[in-house]
Amino acid sequence: MTASDDTAFFGHPRGLAYLAFTQVWERFSFYGMQALLTLYMVHQLLLPGHVEQVLGFAGFRSAVEGVFGPLSNLALASQIFGLYTGFVSLTPLLGAWLGDRVLGQRATSILGLLLMAAGHLLMAFEAAFLPALALLILGAGCLKGNMYAQVGNLYGAGDRRRTPAFSIFLMALNTGALAAPLVCGTLGEVYGWHYGFGAAGLGMIVGVGIYVAGWRYLPPDRIHARRQPGPKPPLHRDEWRAIAAVLLMLVPPLLILTACNQAYNLVIVWAEGAMDRRMFGLTMPVTWLLSLDGAMTIVGILITFPVWRWLAARRREPDTLHKIGIAALLTTLAYAVLAMGATLWPLVPLAVVALFFTLFDVSFGWLDPPTNAFVARFSPAAVTTTLMSINLMMVSGIPFLTVGWLGRFYETLGPANFWWLHAGIAAAGGVAALLLRPVIAGLLDDHAEGQQAVAATTAF
Repeated sequence: MTASDDTAFFGHPRGLAYLAFTQVWERFSFYGMQALLTLYMVHQLLLPGHVEQVLGFAGFRSAVEGVFGPLSNLALASQIFGLYTGFVSLTPLLGAWLGDRVLGQRATSILGLLLMAAGHLLMAFEAAFLPALALLILGAGCLKGNMYAQVGNLYGAGDRRRTPAFSIFLMALNTGALAAPLVCGTLGEVYGWHYGFGAAGLGMIVGVGIYVAGWRYLPPDRIHARRQPGPKPPLHRDEWRAIAAVLLMLVPPLLILTACNQAYNLVIVWAEGAMDRRMFGLTMPVTWLLSLDGAMTIVGILITFPVWRWLAARRREPDTLHKIGIAALLTTLAYAVLAMGATLWPLVPLAVVALFFTLFDVSFGWLDPPTNAFVARFSPAAVTTTLMSINLMMVSGIPFLTVGWLGRFYETLGPANFWWLHAGIAAAGGVAALLLRPVIAGLLDDHAEGQQAVAATTAF
């Protein structure tokens, strides 16, 4: 059976099911960790009596402050959050090299899953905080780019199912993101931080089992160094132009996601004290907001893709860069809502914060699948995993590093102005999308698929 004949999973190859459900549990673990990390550092790890127990932390703090200057505990927690989440998306370049040149995408993914499982389980021990973060970073580096590359490799050239596949993959991701704060967040906030981290580790072990069970349905490895003896053929002119187009296309998402990703860091810290969390006579754990984040992202995907199809039938579907511009607009509005809420209410209603998450989560449906599909479609075959990893670095790694650095201005600016700053960053991403659109189209003039490069994303 060829890839185009395999429609066992909702019209897609059955390998997509195993990749998607592996991603559910990997993201359950990652988002469980992410929901708790800054709160854990602010409320326990960085406090006297605890921070002294962390192996190597004095030297680590000295190194961080040597680069970024003296930091309050809140600013240091934000910086560590940014370094961790940023390097999680920078190390996929290492994973890309292993996947493309040495081990293949499947073996590298298994290595990543095992390293991440070990890292999450070590988070249950305070003294092992820094080694645990190191294992999680290395594991994610092995896993992330190779998983996305395998999704793209399930489909042949011109297969129109590729973008819907990335939408399904994103929905799986957000199913894990929805469950993680409810399980890991509640365990961490109510029963103890390390119970939450332990639950994340168990989720990773489940992910390993699912991935191994689906091994025979996964796309074959593409190990270019082993299968092409002798000098590697140089990339030709059209391939270099396609690489340039992909890299330029990633600039607007970099800005938009810099704004978006603060929602997982200081928005949660702010909401813990500034939002009315009373529900039915009980106080809602603040990490539950991130379950709303996962749920609304899924809703956003379910809404946006039928809208694209409806518009495509009338030849009015926005192209890739216009979709990214719409994502920028939604994110700008989200932070404007948050800024106005912080200004108007001493204790911000839950509905205001829910509207914030709804607006910026719907933006992901306009941003993530078109971006990933563009990279998967137009990357030259010899560097597909590398460019997918650069994609993750540009739209996740660098934004998260910037999110951590921006945290130093939170106490100085105050919440309202801090959220207006993020609204401005998102708006800049929208402007960049409109300015770069004709440049990207020009770079792809001679591509085999020509001007379809910036045409309707459903064609990807």
